[in-house]
Amino acid sequence: MYAIVQSGGKQVKATPGQIIKVETLAGEIGDTVEIGRVLAVSNDEGQLLAGGEVADAKVTGVIEEHGRGKKIIVFKFKRRKMYRRRQGHRQNFTAVKIDAIAV
Repeated sequence: MYAIVQSGGKQVKATPGQIIKVETLAGEIGDTVEIGRVLAVSNDEGQLLAGGEVADAKVTGVIEEHGRGKKIIVFKFKRRKMYRRRQGHRQNFTAVKIDAIAV
């Protein structure tokens, strides 16, 4: 069984027992949270339920950690103009361990 959830503008595939990284969520480590909007759920028989069939579905989990991702380099360059800009970025995240998917 798995579910496709939307959190922070990104879609993530979540299965029970898995740890997923989503955009920063409010709460402390150990708190129970309900993850975003459920877009689709695949049940044990292999059927994919979506739309109105999963309107009341819930994905719950426990916050494992708050952190920052790996640094990425943003580099702008225009040839022959001596224009170069280098900037780094680290995105904040919350690691959530998925407990249950309820349809």
